[in-house]
Amino acid sequence: MSSRSKAHVAWQATRADARAQQLGPDWSGLKQLHDLWPELARRHGALEALAAPHATPPEVFTFVELDAAIGTTRTALQSLGLGADDTVALLADNGPRWLVADQAVMSCGAADAVRGSTAPVEELHYIVEDCNACGLVLQDYALLKRLQRLQVSERIWEQLRFVVLLSDEEHPPELHWPNQPPRSDGTPVPLLSWSRLQQRAQGQRVRPAAVLSGEAVATILYTSGTTGRPKGVPLRHRNLIYLIQQLVVAVQANPGERALSVLPIWHSYERAAGYFLLGCGCRQTYTTIRDLRDDLQKVRPHFLTSVPRLWGKIQEGFDTALRQAPPSRRNLVRSALVCSRFHCGQWRAWRNLHPVPRNPVQRLAGLALASVSFPLHRLAGVLFWPKLRQKLVGGRLRLAISGGGALSPSVDGFFEAVGIELLVGYGLTETSPVLTVRRPWWNRRGSAGQPLPGTEIRIVATERTQGPREVMGWGQVGIVQARGPQVMGGYLGRPEATAEVLDGENWFDTGDLGYLLPDGSLMITGRAKDTIVLANGENIEPAPLEDALLAHPLVQQVMVVGQDRRTLAALVVLDEAALAEEKERAPTEPQQLTLQLRRELNRLLSQRRGSRREERLGALAFVDPFTMENGLLTQTLKQRRDRIATTHQARIEALYIVRGRDRQNV
Repeated sequence: MSSRSKAHVAWQATRADARAQQLGPDWSGLKQLHDLWPELARRHGALEALAAPHATPPEVFTFVELDAAIGTTRTALQSLGLGADDTVALLADNGPRWLVADQAVMSCGAADAVRGSTAPVEELHYIVEDCNACGLVLQDYALLKRLQRLQVSERIWEQLRFVVLLSDEEHPPELHWPNQPPRSDGTPVPLLSWSRLQQRAQGQRVRPAAVLSGEAVATILYTSGTTGRPKGVPLRHRNLIYLIQQLVVAVQANPGERALSVLPIWHSYERAAGYFLLGCGCRQTYTTIRDLRDDLQKVRPHFLTSVPRLWGKIQEGFDTALRQAPPSRRNLVRSALVCSRFHCGQWRAWRNLHPVPRNPVQRLAGLALASVSFPLHRLAGVLFWPKLRQKLVGGRLRLAISGGGALSPSVDGFFEAVGIELLVGYGLTETSPVLTVRRPWWNRRGSAGQPLPGTEIRIVATERTQGPREVMGWGQVGIVQARGPQVMGGYLGRPEATAEVLDGENWFDTGDLGYLLPDGSLMITGRAKDTIVLANGENIEPAPLEDALLAHPLVQQVMVVGQDRRTLAALVVLDEAALAEEKERAPTEPQQLTLQLRRELNRLLSQRRGSRREERLGALAFVDPFTMENGLLTQTLKQRRDRIATTHQARIEALYIVRGRDRQNV
């Protein structure tokens, strides 16, 4: 699987991987993604596939009904002229109609370019133009009115064949774009509600799905645009099918089990998880961030996929509830949590599943300490954790999957301690997205997991030189590169950008920093473009520091800064509930709070393995929360570092102004 001296893994299925593949559904014969639905209808028939309790009106689809709806919608779209090699801009949010539209477009032989309806209108307009859309499928009429604030190009206006709304509301029967002259052929653009689209197929024989090769483009996703204009990523049918076939090595799901979908359905991570879980015969319920807490209790899911920020919010819910408990119970639960964390950590040491491999003596010590602490951990597992799991996630959760960013060690350890199996995957939009994932039987905390079967990972030097970059050794930090069936073929219409990330041997440069362990586990340490270079030339990766800082109960969000400065500083979003409790316990002045918190945060940083003196904070600034509404978080809750820095530029500058020079004391 790997070379002896170089950090290069070409992963083949282990025995455990192979057993999982044998137990999962067989999709080895799947050649085009839309062939999934008739086969699922045959296998699972009347089992519920989709539920949208918050839609207007609420909707439920069995697998048979889902396949039929895709066929009807395909027939209607084909009657509007949609066919092979066309592209439709699908700009909408979670719900069964999104999935029906998505698969109907693909089964016409076309591709969809996707984004959520709440994205900035300039971004949506750019996607429509960049993907060369011949049709629009939009969330509702309000989104169309937003888009009409901007002028479409003559090229798009002339080739537009239809606009479909996923809603059923009153609107004109034809599209009129402000300040746009009549089209050269004089034909109007049909504007159809969802019901009117379905009516176009009434009385017609359902038309067959297009027969495509695996190389046909299925969808065009756009990068998050955290550092500039989004880039289009065409993904082929074979890219997506590969994940349906291989994710079973991490997730073993059974027909009829329940999954809750909360991430944007158009995002590559949620999309891959959704296709895979539906392919296992699971029922998928669509929820929202606002309704998640209630739906966890109503749906009681077996599977939940989300991003680190949401897992952190779930833990914060526990912390808030605990603060409101009577002191005696609060202290008892906190003691139980400390005991369970300790036991799980020692058990991991015995199994050699820590981020840093243990030697035989350390492993035996872990076994001894795990044995000693087991009775108390077991008692906590009987008295406290079942009730906690019920309150947090409904009590039935078999597997939680985190992706889309690094997971804080404190959050990772919390879920482990209370008995919730939390796996972490890693990848990018350009890799469909999954490259690596932890296995339930090899869940190395702090890692991004091992590669999927058929995927290669290697670590190369960060410095660019003429010719290929040097492949690093085991445990050495460098740029993570990947090669495999899930990797894109290139960006849409951007050969220069493609050449920057894909070499002649199809190695994809992720831009992430990390290292490989000899067992194939990938450890991500940061993002190359986020590296902070201090004035003394020291390179600092902010992500691991921010993960450590998030363990402090007063810190809700944080971003470390310090480019070209003598010391680091941090923009901190305080947890207001925890702050109120702290002030009630020990009232402090704002300046004293800042100094005290800085000392405590630096103590956390000093406790990190391999900590350096340069990784200390010289100053803090308290700022308002980073949210999607203020543009400082992406729709998958990633921090937009460039925008945060720009928004708080004055605060950052003020941190370093002390008698006209940079701070020197940490």
